[in-house]
Parts: sequence; C-alpha cells; structure tokens
Amino acid sequence: LALLAGGPTLCAMPSLVDALNDPSKKPTIVEDCLALIDAEVKTKNLFIKAGYKTVSGIKPGFIRNVVSDLLPEFAKALEPMHQEAVAGGKDVVAHFSGNAGKAADAMLSITDKKAERSTNGVIKKTYGALRGTAKSNVEAAIPGLARLIAKHAS
Repeated sequence: LALLAGGPTLCAMPSLVDALNDPSKKPTIVEDCLALIDAEVKTKNLFIKAGYKTVSGIKPGFIRNVVSDLLPEFAKALEPMHQEAVAGGKDVVAHFSGNAGKAADAMLSITDKKAERSTNGVIKKTYGALRGTAKSNVEAAIPGLARLIAKHAS
C-alpha cells in the first residue's frame, strides 16, 4: 500500500518473536539453545557446572522445557536490539556482541522474575547462589546467542 501511495516501502521482516516461535522452527531453535548452554557450561567453573547439574536433575527435560518456555520472553526482550541492528544495516552478531551487557540485562530481568515467583526451593536456592556471576556468564554467551538469532531470524 505504501508503494501505491507513493510512500516509503518497508521490508516485511518477521519480528524476532515470530521468527523464534515459528512452530516449524522452534524445536530446532530449542536444540540450538540447549547446545549453546551446554557449550557455555563446559567452559565454566565447578560451581556453575554443579548448579547446572542440580537444576538439570530436577526432572527429565526440565532445561528443555525452561528454554522453550522462556524463548518467547527472551525474543520479546531482545526484539528492540535486533530491530536496531536490522534497521541500521548492522551485523546482528557484531551489534549484539557490542551490546552484550544490555542484552544480558534484558534476559536476566526475565529470569530474575521467574526465579522470584518459583515455588521450587532447589531452583530458588541454586539461582540465588549463581545470580552473582550470572551477568558476566550471560554476556560471555551473547556472541553465540547472536549467531543463533542471525541463523534463525533471517
């Protein structure tokens, strides 16, 4: 319509939320997220590894379910940064990597609220114990997350 009216045209790019929650892609995206988390945890200290093992052991598929459930909220929180990169013609990976602190804060605001509302004592205790180093750990994972976003949101 904008073209017919003589106005500017906009590329109809799906939102990050739509792209990452596409039912035909979501299982693959969740698998990629799990692989990223596993790779990041392997590089961390024993305290982080133990916390991850504890949370993973709550019930089979727990981490997978958490990732699947948080994906829409993370996508929504990261949408402005993604749109900023796309609209500015910037490389998504470079843009996210250069704004790792901002991306980490957006994601951690979501997990903080989830942990606060959790009724599971193990989750609350483990999250509380790991939260102090969470921002630096999430920031370290942002380049990998950005590659995942670039792969699935284009």
